Amino acid sequence: MTFLSVEQYDGQVSSTSGIAVDFLRDWQHAASRLNAGYRTAFQHVDWLGAWYEAFHDVAPLIAVISDFATGRDIAVVPMISHVRRGIRIVEFADLGVSDNNAPILALDAALDAGATDAITRALIGALRALPDRFDLLRLKKMPAEVGGKPNPLVSLGRIGSSSLNGNLVLMGDDYDDYQASIKRLQMRRCWRVLSRHPGARFEVAADVARAHELLDVMDVQQQARMQKLGSPFVLNDETHARFYREVVRQGLAKGYAVVSALVCDAGVVATALGVTHGATYFLLRISHAGDAWSSCSPGLLVTERTMAALHAQGVRRFDLSIGNQAYKRRFGAERVPLTDASVALSWRGLPYAWRDHAAQGLRRYPRLASLAARAMGKPAR
Repeated sequence: MTFLSVEQYDGQVSSTSGIAVDFLRDWQHAASRLNAGYRTAFQHVDWLGAWYEAFHDVAPLIAVISDFATGRDIAVVPMISHVRRGIRIVEFADLGVSDNNAPILALDAALDAGATDAITRALIGALRALPDRFDLLRLKKMPAEVGGKPNPLVSLGRIGSSSLNGNLVLMGDDYDDYQASIKRLQMRRCWRVLSRHPGARFEVAADVARAHELLDVMDVQQQARMQKLGSPFVLNDETHARFYREVVRQGLAKGYAVVSALVCDAGVVATALGVTHGATYFLLRISHAGDAWSSCSPGLLVTERTMAALHAQGVRRFDLSIGNQAYKRRFGAERVPLTDASVALSWRGLPYAWRDHAAQGLRRYPRLASLAARAMGKPAR
């Protein structure tokens, strides 16, 4: 039997499985839940706080999953709801800016197969019971584990079903060994070339004002690059610009946000933006000043110099972001599979869930997926 209690802003579902689900419509009310829980860099309080503040065109919907008998929190799932083509969709708080998405998990959460099944059934049942009458739950880019614990929501999909993946470089304690392993990139030569310019140096922004200056340059450089490639660019619009600057404002002093650059007397040659979580750095954005600087490979060089600086601070895992550009293999990155899952919450959502499942299944066959993408006029990944 399932018991349902719905208030104006919050819904709760409890069941004989012993799992309760509460929905909060304000991130500030949810932020303190599982404050010490396991999470990825993209469920960090500074990331989600900035995200929910910046993206106003969607409705926050944060699921708090707990043990019904004890009231102890098990997981927090930061989500949103919005309407697309008349379909009411629930998904992670992402909209394309996060490299991965996952629930925040309690440190003592027991997540065996039985618990995972109970959690997913309770979440789906709770969403279906809400008066919002949602049509589709769409969860994208989920890692298999969060803080070493299994991600219970991955069971709704198939490991590796996402079209995107992480690109992880693992290092030992000797950075010289790593540099030797990527000698084909000729980073030492690139640094010598850059060093011929007066005032050439690598820097990591030490204060928010300087970090924001570098973000301003990054926006201009990235936009110029995308225009040259004929690709759309939105990361410097009002919403995205506010989001990235707020992440930096909140996270720079803590070492969470990292803004780095190659500079010389002529100006800013290249920039990089990333976030750290534990011993892992996630590269999010890079930019460079254009073809005039190609002799020193500024995009690659600012990445490598950032890795060297963070390695000296104890970072040993470097995720070069989603997407599979060739340079990431040259840095020694190994692909980390991510999982997509779609669940129909109403009959209206069924065709969309079926389409998602078909696309996810097709990804088992990369050549067919590439042909299908080209047939639909989409660029191959």
